[in-house]
Amino acid sequence: MTEDKAKDAKKKNKRSFRSSWGEARKLLYARRKRLMIGLGLILVGRAASFVMPLTLRYLADEVIGNGRHEHLLWLALAAAGATIIQSGATFSLSQLLGVAAQKSINEMRITVQAHVSRLPVSYFDSTKSGVVISRVMNDADGLRNLVGTGLVQVIGGILTAFVAMIALFWLNWQLTCVMLGVLIVFGGGLAYTFKRLRPLFRDRGKIIADVTGRLGETIGGVRLIKAYTAEKREDLVFAKGAHRIFRNVAKSITAVSAVTASTTLLFGLIGVLVMIVGTRAIIAETMTPGDCLMYVFMIGLVATPMIQLSNIGTQITDAFAGLDRIREILDMPTEIDADEDREALTTIRGDLDFENVHFEYEEDAPVLKGVSLRAQAGTTTALVGSSGSGKSTLISLAMAFNRPTEGRVLLDGRPLNEVKLADYRSHLGVVMQENFLFDGTIAENIRFARPRASEQELDRVARIAHVDEFALSFEDGYETVVGERGVKLSGGQRQRIGIARAIMADPRILILDEATSSLDSESEAFIQDGLEALRKGRTTFVIAHRLSTIQSADQILVLEDGEIVERGTHDDLLAMDGRYRQLYDKQYRFELNRFINPGEDFTPEPAGSGKA
Repeated sequence: MTEDKAKDAKKKNKRSFRSSWGEARKLLYARRKRLMIGLGLILVGRAASFVMPLTLRYLADEVIGNGRHEHLLWLALAAAGATIIQSGATFSLSQLLGVAAQKSINEMRITVQAHVSRLPVSYFDSTKSGVVISRVMNDADGLRNLVGTGLVQVIGGILTAFVAMIALFWLNWQLTCVMLGVLIVFGGGLAYTFKRLRPLFRDRGKIIADVTGRLGETIGGVRLIKAYTAEKREDLVFAKGAHRIFRNVAKSITAVSAVTASTTLLFGLIGVLVMIVGTRAIIAETMTPGDCLMYVFMIGLVATPMIQLSNIGTQITDAFAGLDRIREILDMPTEIDADEDREALTTIRGDLDFENVHFEYEEDAPVLKGVSLRAQAGTTTALVGSSGSGKSTLISLAMAFNRPTEGRVLLDGRPLNEVKLADYRSHLGVVMQENFLFDGTIAENIRFARPRASEQELDRVARIAHVDEFALSFEDGYETVVGERGVKLSGGQRQRIGIARAIMADPRILILDEATSSLDSESEAFIQDGLEALRKGRTTFVIAHRLSTIQSADQILVLEDGEIVERGTHDDLLAMDGRYRQLYDKQYRFELNRFINPGEDFTPEPAGSGKA
């Protein structure tokens, strides 16, 4: 069994490498012009680097050895000119490819974000937000070493080393053969090290994403953590994640340090070898002092690419690991992909029908069991029931966030899975139980569905939702910044903005999930007037635990354990004297007791708890 797992992992790694290499080829091809210019600059700089050893050879043998002092100035000018060319080529290269690399990172982040935003809701239900953010922001960083100066430097260095190696063979082929054998052994060790490093870099991205995800949850839930004095527990969770990152980084540092140390040792030994063999060759007059000096500099031209390869190679390995993770995301089918073969949708009446709908998030754990209902255009359908009865799941299917496991949902008589999701959702308006506000102004949040709505429209919907009552009391009015998730506003104020946002969308199908849950009784009475006006002519689904808010619904569905156990109007269901009557009586007793004894601590059983 272990061998099978190892084989599967090996096959997966091979597929992963082919996929990331294919992605790398696309990136390199798209930027081939800049890379070719960069390679040209590298070659010019490398060619200039050969001037110094040649001038030193001539200086030692001719100027100093044979007394040709008149050539000293020209040699110095040649060396200075070569140095200027090298520095200019290096600066131009960093400007040309450095900017290109940052542009590539920017484009990749935009591509990944656009793809992620179009993934099905089920992906976000199973993935931490911090993990998603890490995928978008961090995994593209390594591209700077692939399409930036890194790869070009490696190629230029290899070409330089090749030319330098030819010169070394010309100067002393015996010594060069020995050195070449050592370099081959070193190169093999380097390749093995990079092979071991790649999984480390890949795992590091996953670990960082997990830790970032948890940290995002901790920051988002900081009030809850403080309320329950859970700081130490969260500290421990983060510390464990940080230690996982540390252990991964420590392993990679050890491997990279081993490469660096081996490089230093290798070229130290080569230096000692050149010192001994070169001195003997000068004594034996098979090499001149200038030849020996040139040989030493040529070894430097061979050594520099090897050192660069050990450093840049790890960075390129990191880039490939990032491409692996990016490819995992980009290979996931989006809702747009699924929409390609579906029919476009322009206008709708708003009839929604559920025909024998079954749904389960996990296999053999049904959430909805054969639900059938008809919501005619312009009518209001209310859903009540205990927690976990399937109300939110049914709403999720109505918004096409999920698809039925069995059965089907029809829109105006057409299967919902045959029309384009984007077209359908353009006719939706949603007010959720926990309304999400962006860190912008009140006006921006209200205009979210229609960013170009006029001031007159903004004023109108704000009055309907009673947002004007608190917004105009602020110094900046509708331009007041609400803070992250609307933290600067009360729950009721956030809820009113959410309702105003839905009114602004002017939807054909309206979803109200506990739309008045955060409002006091007085505010709720005002909002109900606005919602009544909003519901007219629209197909509306309402989830409500306050049964007093749904008495005017055209039909009320009572769900229990994923099934509709009762349906009808408010009066019809009371007359049945069944489950709905139980829920209603409990809430009535609670409201009556709270009115009579306002100071008494009375907590009712949860609506729909099932306890008689």
